[in-house]
Amino acid sequence: MTKTNIYDASVNQSAKDAYFTASQGQLIWTRFKKQRAAMVGAWVLIILILSGLFAPFLTPYDPTIAGRDKDYLNGAPTLVHFCDDNGCSVRPFIYAVERERSIKTNFRWVTTVNTDKRLYVQFFVKGSSYKIAGMNFSAHLFGLDKGYIHLFGTDSTGKDIFSRTFHAINTSLAVGTIGVFIAFVLALVIGGISGFYGGWIDSFIQMITDAVRTIPAIPLFLALAAFIPDTWSAEERFFFISIILGCIGWPTLARRVRTHLLTERNQEYVLAAKLCGASPGHVVRKHLLPSFTSYIIVDLVISFPYMVLSETALSFIGLGLKDPVNSLGVMLQNVTSADVLLNYQWYFIPVFFFIILVLAFVFVGDGLRDAADPYGDTKK
Repeated sequence: MTKTNIYDASVNQSAKDAYFTASQGQLIWTRFKKQRAAMVGAWVLIILILSGLFAPFLTPYDPTIAGRDKDYLNGAPTLVHFCDDNGCSVRPFIYAVERERSIKTNFRWVTTVNTDKRLYVQFFVKGSSYKIAGMNFSAHLFGLDKGYIHLFGTDSTGKDIFSRTFHAINTSLAVGTIGVFIAFVLALVIGGISGFYGGWIDSFIQMITDAVRTIPAIPLFLALAAFIPDTWSAEERFFFISIILGCIGWPTLARRVRTHLLTERNQEYVLAAKLCGASPGHVVRKHLLPSFTSYIIVDLVISFPYMVLSETALSFIGLGLKDPVNSLGVMLQNVTSADVLLNYQWYFIPVFFFIILVLAFVFVGDGLRDAADPYGDTKK
């Protein structure tokens, strides 16, 4: 045997040893990295989450203030330039705009770009104050010394759509996180009790689970919308919608937890734990649920976009969050009018962010689902 063959054999043996001695998390991560779509989705998801968390810094204006630029209502997106007929500049700049009404356009606002007047973009400018992690800040990533910059344009009240979009991502993710957390806790408790004890307890809990699953969503949401008082603040609406989404989103995961526990509760390691005096809660927490952790994580990731979709759908039809709260559903309400469809197409920019966010969750969830069985390669 040559030295090359001996080296290859030792490398293969080392890889096999590393494979069979790796933890469950390491095996899942190894399989997940092999899926290109899932990795791309993960990076996109990380970027969107960070963009939402640091939206006050990344955006130039407070998205809740209307009428900041009264002369630029329903304004088109601002284009950033580095070169023009007057030469090039290292610093990015935009052109000043002038708006006026004309008889020729049925008194609609007409925007005129003044290419002779440059407005240079500045970085780390001081603006409206905000809080991140409980600390006060006033610095923004970019802005103008005089005038305003609207990369995604403005809405009918003069709010900056760029700022609203990134704050909306953060709000929708927050609603989804709270909803998923509530559903996760309820599913583990209800599914754990049902699967561990079985018998009449399991039958009773399953009747409740089936009853919750058969509740029609739209009539429920209509009833809740009638129940919510108009005097509630935006924060109260936010938490109420999150709680409702969580309370109706637990049955699917609870069923999976129950099925797993019914299968595993008579295994030898569970019987050994019982003989040692372990309580039912200890057996479920320390022995049964850890063997099912990877599948629970996958289910949570997959259910996350459905929570975001539910919040968006509720806000879109006027039953969820409302202004001045910025969420993707609230922003999608603005694209339903014919005037927007014909004249203000930049209102659709948040729609693309919404689609990208949901697709990123779907790709990551599919990748985790395929990687959740770390020994799947050995079955081929």
